Amino acid sequence: MSNDSAIKASTVSKTFSRTTQVSATINATPAKVWSLLTTASDYPKWNSTVVSLEGEITPGSTIRLVSTLDSSRTFKLKVKEFEPARRLSWGDALGTRVYTLTETNGGTRFDMNERIGGPIFPLFASKIPSFDASFEQFAADLKTAAEKAS
Repeated sequence: MSNDSAIKASTVSKTFSRTTQVSATINATPAKVWSLLTTASDYPKWNSTVVSLEGEITPGSTIRLVSTLDSSRTFKLKVKEFEPARRLSWGDALGTRVYTLTETNGGTRFDMNERIGGPIFPLFASKIPSFDASFEQFAADLKTAAEKAS
């Protein structure tokens, strides 16, 4: 990404799935970014897309997330991958969100993608809001928090 200020999400929709992704270059170490991503209780403090995140973000644990996209719903998500300062994923039967951290010269490349879908996806796809703006805000909030703390 050549322009740090232009954090832009993209979505690819197919009949049985939808994948949204966003990337950002963060001027902080992967360890600092990882700390923000894995401290559940602090999410609402730095992330304006999260109403609440309960539970411990540890391998195999279950967390409860309330997002600003639908604050009336609590998502129960299982932590599926947990590679410190490199890769984290969580999800449920319908989707998985993956966070990837790559060390760069003096910083971190942050990538986030979420794939939702399955055999019945076409029945409810139209009811799911776009994630693009939320993903862009998530990445921008993470960048701001990590750089402020560095």
